[in-house]
Order: sequence, then C-alpha cells, then structure tokens
Amino acid sequence: MVYEVRNELKPKELKGITESQIAQHWKLYEGYVAQTNALKQELADLRKDGKVGTPLYADRRRRFGFEMNGMVLHEYYFGNLAAGHPGPDKNSELFKALEIEFGSFDAWKEDFAKTGASRSIGWAALYIDPRTGSLTNHFIQLHEEGNVAGFAPVLLMDVWEHAYMVDFGAGGRPDYIKTFFENVNWDAAVRRHSEARDGKLAPRF
Repeated sequence: MVYEVRNELKPKELKGITESQIAQHWKLYEGYVAQTNALKQELADLRKDGKVGTPLYADRRRRFGFEMNGMVLHEYYFGNLAAGHPGPDKNSELFKALEIEFGSFDAWKEDFAKTGASRSIGWAALYIDPRTGSLTNHFIQLHEEGNVAGFAPVLLMDVWEHAYMVDFGAGGRPDYIKTFFENVNWDAAVRRHSEARDGKLAPRF
C-alpha cells in the first residue's frame, strides 16, 4: 500500500499557534509520508534484487523506522490538536484514571510538561498499557526510540524545534508547552483511552 497525507488532520485556528507554524510543520509531516513510501519501495526492490543483508539494505532499514514512525507520531499529534476545545471532561474515565495514577490531573499535567521539557529533541507521550490500564508518560527520541511495544498512545506532544520555532523561537519550548495544553483535543484523547481499555487501538485518522 501507499501511505497518503491525511489532510483531514491538519489543525486550524489554534490558540497561540499560528497558521504559519502549522504550515511549516505540516511540510515536514508530508516529507515523512513521502520518505516512508520511497523507502518502503526501495526495500522491496532490494529484496527483489537479492540485496538483503547488504550495507545499503541495512541503512535503508534503519531509516525506514525513523521515517515511518515520524509519519505515525505526527498523525497522532495533529489528531490531538483542535481549536476551541474546553479542558478535559472531569467525568471521563481518562480524567479519573489520571487522578488515580498521578494523584491529581494537575500532577499528571506537570509531569507531562516536564517530560516534554527534557533536554533533547523528541516527543512527550501519554501511553496506556492495554493489559493493565496503567497510564504512563514517556519521552520519545528520534521518533523510533522510546516507544513502548504494545502500549497505545493517548496524547502526543511534539517537542522538536520545528514544532514551535516559527512562533516561539529556538528557546521557546516552555511557552509552546503551555500553549499546547490550550489546544488539546480532549475528545480524541478520551476516545483513544476508552478504545484501548476495550482492547482496541483507536485509529489515528
């Protein structure tokens, strides 16, 4: 199959995040989709030509994980942004679960923000372990490093510089993180959490 850019996920009219910022970020996402398709085809061609195990194949195999997970994480990220959403529903199972896991919603929020403030490029991710229902925050580096096998993403925050430099500058990550929380599509996060608890993987588009 060939992956497509999911234009329906492109957020608009966000609070404190400009259209210019989203446009620049979206171009990078389009690049991940294009590179995923190109590498998928190149790997297939190398296999067909009997070049599996060559240094070229190994290089492309490593790059494939980076590009594909770059595509996937961006689809989750853009999918959990939306304008005009209120805060989380305090009666939702996600809100209640975060309170149980972290002591309070605010304690989770602070931990998630500090996760995103880690001195590195990468992502902050709220994951649910579908087997236990446990919610944990994780830092993902280089797209493919730090994801937990079998865990389902509930909320993703991109903290690579390209996610905020247009609006906030190179040192603007703290302000961007605050602004991110004002644009979380909690309906999407609640749905992802609910479906994972029911043994399903919520679609990212």
